[in-house]
Amino acid sequence: MSVATEREYGLFIGGELVEPASGEMRALTEPATGAPLARTAMAGKEDIDRAVTAAADALAGPWGKTPATERSRLLHALADAIHANRKELSELETRNVGKAISHAKGEVATAVENFRFFASTVATIAGRSHPVGGSLLFYSLKEPVGVCAQIVPWNYPIMMAAWKLSPALAAGCTVVLKPDPATPLTALRLGELATEVGIPPGVVNIVPGDGPTTGAYLVSHPGVDKVSFTGSTKSGSEVMKLASEPVKRISLELGGKSPSIVFADANLDDAVPSSVYAIYYSAGQSCDARSRVLVDESVYDDFVSRFAETAGRLTVGDPLAPETQMGSLISQAHREKVHGFVEQGREEGAEVVVGGEPAGGDGAFYPPTVLAKVENRMVVAQEEIFGPVVTVIPFADEKEAIRIANDSKYGLVATVWTRDPARGHRLARAIKSGTVGINTPYTAFPGIPFGGYKQSGFGRETALETLDMYLEPKGVLVHTGAKPVNPLGL
Repeated sequence: MSVATEREYGLFIGGELVEPASGEMRALTEPATGAPLARTAMAGKEDIDRAVTAAADALAGPWGKTPATERSRLLHALADAIHANRKELSELETRNVGKAISHAKGEVATAVENFRFFASTVATIAGRSHPVGGSLLFYSLKEPVGVCAQIVPWNYPIMMAAWKLSPALAAGCTVVLKPDPATPLTALRLGELATEVGIPPGVVNIVPGDGPTTGAYLVSHPGVDKVSFTGSTKSGSEVMKLASEPVKRISLELGGKSPSIVFADANLDDAVPSSVYAIYYSAGQSCDARSRVLVDESVYDDFVSRFAETAGRLTVGDPLAPETQMGSLISQAHREKVHGFVEQGREEGAEVVVGGEPAGGDGAFYPPTVLAKVENRMVVAQEEIFGPVVTVIPFADEKEAIRIANDSKYGLVATVWTRDPARGHRLARAIKSGTVGINTPYTAFPGIPFGGYKQSGFGRETALETLDMYLEPKGVLVHTGAKPVNPLGL
């Protein structure tokens, strides 16, 4: 398949692209240009019923009978297929989301590695056994949890789809995955590739649709056994409510307002460009964006000056150009939302050092923006802006740095910059975040648990802990004695 402008995409159900029951199609445009991109089918309740049935049939049929070694082979084959189609997938992702092509290429590569990692974890799925005492023997099994509903956001479509699909398939589950209706194209292509490499029809189903209608129906569907959701904290709360009455298994990866903490002894030659990367990667549209930079007051002015100069030199523009370092936001509506936060920051007393004004033209561009003289109580320091806007906050000492870092309803990631190893490890224990980096801006690799504390959610992605969320442990007790069991003495 080539990346074709205004191609029509159906829903991917039962191993093939199909038309939606309602016939509803949605037009997509490129965020960076406003040009028409594609038309995609929108799933409704009938389509969700069809997808869940396909997933249940596959689980009861060929996929449920597929040996673990074969599941591993198929996951490796899918990783190979993604790698072979990486140019097409990267361009499709860039045009659909507006992110820089260099970022899209990295995210496609990460999708490959996630499938490879979970292909290797299949061998770890095993129970245990031991004598209980007397004539009783215990052993345990680990079984697939069943049909899984997976909902991914618009900011990392192919990477998040890989994060969700790979552990579920490794565990032997089947999936109905709902990508955001604004960015479904690479997920739909991923469904095609899954069938092409031999994964049985119905194991992977891709159903773009609106959250309040299609997503809500999928989460509450009686045929769904587990829900995995990545998105905003507000939406995650709604997912919890919908999943609570039927008591479904659930995991949530939600928002963040993550800090980078820069001490006076930090190597600023590393801390400055890395902190720039940590907020402006993907135009700040990342749950793990380090959007609060806490800086020791003794180096605060120097840091702000160097940070602003580095941010101002970022190449912002055509996402398909290899030299571009930051592309557009997802839409002009989102750009207005981001700018509204900046204006609120001005009203609260923050100083706009760089950026702060929307770019002109048809695209949804917003410049790298630096807000200085920020206090952690301000709205811009507490709410997730989800754009290329950083707040720089001074602190007096280590104790205050920890207090400010933890003064947030979120707890997803944090980064600490210091030459003192003991301080780095103290901060790693003191900060309430799912991941803490010491002198590195990176946060997510296959094999490392990714997820949050507090309102950043619960459950973990990309690690062995993730696999456990898709498995049900079953205990079995066996009477091994020669005498019959007669607890009543009859």
